[in-house]
Amino acid sequence: FRGALDVRASDINDAMMIAAARAIAGLVSSEELAADYVIPSPFDPRVAKAVAEAVAKAARETGVARI
Repeated sequence: FRGALDVRASDINDAMMIAAARAIAGLVSSEELAADYVIPSPFDPRVAKAVAEAVAKAARETGVARI
């Protein structure tokens, strides 16, 4: 996770993994949601940024961020 590296997290915990999953899920609107489209492409430029921000935030909130 880019976000874990950015905050020099000492661990990757459940809260960070859940934050990543929620960030990915949040990128698909209800209008886009379909049987064959439940998560965005890993090549979608929004994915990396959204996941990194969510993971970094979760790391800070759970006390594993070192910066």
